[in-house]
Amino acid sequence: MSLRDHLKTVRGLGSAKEGVHHWWAQRVTAIALVPLTIWFVVSMIGVAGAGHDEVVAWIGHPLVAVLLICLIVAVFHHAQLGMQVIYEDYIHDGWLKMAADLGTKFLAVLLGLSAAIAVLKIAIGA
Repeated sequence: MSLRDHLKTVRGLGSAKEGVHHWWAQRVTAIALVPLTIWFVVSMIGVAGAGHDEVVAWIGHPLVAVLLICLIVAVFHHAQLGMQVIYEDYIHDGWLKMAADLGTKFLAVLLGLSAAIAVLKIAIGA
């Protein structure tokens, strides 16, 4: 004898099987952001007062460029995941929730790609 309600499966009201992935993605990006943010802040303190050429040379270092792109990806993905949770919790109209979520995803991809391309352009041109 099972305590599960089989009616929910028939109606399609069971788990969407997406919650665990979303939860893990938020946690992984949050954990990745800790060392990346510390590295970024320390690096910004280190290049404070440096001239344009020194900063361009710093960004041109392959490890720095990779870490900057990792920071960009983690920040925008983490922000998009967080906004998705806010939309799911506080927007009750289905079409508005979907529009807000799609708009946020589009903006995150657009801004993330723009930032990554800027880093690559500086790094390759340096």
